[in-house]
Amino acid sequence: MTQPSLYPRLIGQRIAEAMADTPVVLLAGPRQAGKTTLVRQISDDGRRYLTLDDELTLLSAREDPVGMIRSLDSAVIDEIQRAPALLLAIKKSVDEDRRPGRFLLTGSANLMALPTVADSLAGRMETLLLLPLSQSEIEGQSANWLDSVFSGRIPQPTAQAHSVDLVDRVLRGGYPEAISRPTSRRRIAWARQYLDALLQRDVRDISGIEKLDQLPRFLRALAQTAGQMCNYTQLGGQVGLDSKTAAKYVGVFEQIFLLRRVDVWARNRLNRVVKTAKLQFIDSGLLATLLDLTADEVQRDRTRFGNVLESFVFGELLKATTTADADYGLMYYRDADKVEVDVVIENALGQLVGVEVKASATVNERDLRGLRKLSALAGDQFKMGVLLYDGDETLPLGDNIWAAPLSTLWGS
Repeated sequence: MTQPSLYPRLIGQRIAEAMADTPVVLLAGPRQAGKTTLVRQISDDGRRYLTLDDELTLLSAREDPVGMIRSLDSAVIDEIQRAPALLLAIKKSVDEDRRPGRFLLTGSANLMALPTVADSLAGRMETLLLLPLSQSEIEGQSANWLDSVFSGRIPQPTAQAHSVDLVDRVLRGGYPEAISRPTSRRRIAWARQYLDALLQRDVRDISGIEKLDQLPRFLRALAQTAGQMCNYTQLGGQVGLDSKTAAKYVGVFEQIFLLRRVDVWARNRLNRVVKTAKLQFIDSGLLATLLDLTADEVQRDRTRFGNVLESFVFGELLKATTTADADYGLMYYRDADKVEVDVVIENALGQLVGVEVKASATVNERDLRGLRKLSALAGDQFKMGVLLYDGDETLPLGDNIWAAPLSTLWGS
């Protein structure tokens, strides 16, 4: 098994490009996604490396942020969300010296959601997102699925996919530590400890939430609704929370990159705002752990696997947005007749690709309803519909709709 640190990260080139022309670069993403490994490689150029996970460094950052930054010509600062006051000191420093690449920061929380931060570094900082490993990175592939399909080409699978292999990929997820564990039992043990640490430490760091004992139960309740529209009142009621508190907790989980709210696609952009978002977990391995979903269960009964597979595909597409040449937004489609498309991808020109996810190797006419409806609604903006399924052949199904193996997501 390849060591976690040896997987080439596709975002490395983006970091180098940003540091060549921007004073401050922030690499944001969940804990243990590989940020520290990546920035340590960059700090090998003699740049000072500081981590706010070190208690003395953290104390200095909180007690005298201006003094700390004044002493640095250029630096890598890890886990910046633990001392947000440093960002104002960095702003002051780069206003006096605008050389590009002075500060490379990492953060395990979305700092742009913190008040004052977005304003204070506007125009001075570029934020890049590093999520857990994509299947392309694990396989050493550099093709970007989104750029390919928007140019009219579905990538080729690198090898015939087997159903057992797909289940293993989905249940394993993309965290380097989980991938390096030799058995599913060891991966699950790691994932449980990871989630516990996240809820006990990172949530407290960024939110000041007092009732931490309710968070694990609420997160498990959310896991049951992955891929579905989110009703905060109903969800909160399951664990004794009012809808306002439940919505706040979801916001915190979003801030620490556990999940993502996905808006509905509508031709009228105002309708996107007023319709109900659905929740997707970013890592299918963590979702499977929260659901206690095992390979044995999936072999016997695929009922619960479908939602986890959809989260897996959403996660892969989200990772692809972070390294794509073009800008893409991920949404979903659902109408009053309950016709759905799992993921609707929109580029900057308003062109669309619809993606439907199917956990089986058979495809029937009914599976195409959502994509055909989206195609009719979007008209000329509809570039392609792709039904991703657990098979081997890429085949046309008419009206610019294709069936393609799930393994094209990490194809070439």
